[in-house]
Amino acid sequence: MEERLFWVGLGMGFYAALVRISLKRESWKTRLWAGVWHSMFWAGTGFALVMIITMSLDSRGNIPMQSISALNHRSLLYGCVAAAAGAVWGFFRIYAQGAELEERETMLSNDLEWADTFFSAVLLASFLMYFVLQAFKIPSGSMRATLLEGDHLFVNKFIYGIRIPMTSTRLARWKKVERGDVVVFRFPTDDTEEVHCGNKQYGKDFIKRAIGLPGDKVEVKNGVVFVNDKPLLHEAYTQTVDAQRQPSSPVRLDPDRYQNLWQDHQLDQTLGDATRDFFGPVKLPADEYFVMGDNRDRSCDSRFWGPVADRFLKGKAWFIYWPPDRIKGVE
Repeated sequence: MEERLFWVGLGMGFYAALVRISLKRESWKTRLWAGVWHSMFWAGTGFALVMIITMSLDSRGNIPMQSISALNHRSLLYGCVAAAAGAVWGFFRIYAQGAELEERETMLSNDLEWADTFFSAVLLASFLMYFVLQAFKIPSGSMRATLLEGDHLFVNKFIYGIRIPMTSTRLARWKKVERGDVVVFRFPTDDTEEVHCGNKQYGKDFIKRAIGLPGDKVEVKNGVVFVNDKPLLHEAYTQTVDAQRQPSSPVRLDPDRYQNLWQDHQLDQTLGDATRDFFGPVKLPADEYFVMGDNRDRSCDSRFWGPVADRFLKGKAWFIYWPPDRIKGVE
């Protein structure tokens, strides 16, 4: 979300810079040029409104959520339609109400003021969302009963370090991921066509609990999770809803091939859903984590699609702020 918001704000800032140039040149204050600049403002406004609306809808969609950094074709089409309608309206408005130079200058000055305000507000918001705090909504049941459908929560985005945009480098790391942390991350793939759990997952945001840390050995036997050969028997936050455990896969893989398929996010392509209750063992590579949903029987997680590299982490779930009767910290 923060990345798309940043580019929308940057577009308005670019427009504001161009309007400042036009206001200094008498030749650009003709009715035609005023119409062009005014239509550009309304085109940008229409496109920005559609992007903000789609961001709002995306953030309230099903988790995993579509990342706002990736424009889908439908929202881009709607944005272009809104931009075209805004451009026509802006050009018509200049010719209908801007016969005098003073009127045209007033309109362009107002456009500039609004563009500056939008630019500053959006850049500040995107900065806060990228580096400090971001809001998410939970519509699925994969984290029950810790997080329920409809919960709105804030995610602390600086606790694991401030990530430099367009890189995997983190600065000022307050703490490392600890076992039991509820983390938000972008789905760990760079392949736009990769399919897991029935859908393409590239660019989507997930929320799960960190179970295995770098260097850990993780295994699941008959639904019981083992970390470094020790069972996790006191996970008060977990729940199972199926009375019987799924059988293990009849396909037998040697340990090295099993590990490689899992690290390459291809294990579910070979074994399907059979890894839910009988999984591993695998060893976590450096800077990678094993995550699971608290609702173990209804969670698509690292048992199926592999580890989460540190570069995909966005932050730690902090506290639920809505609905009022659910306000509390996330543990």
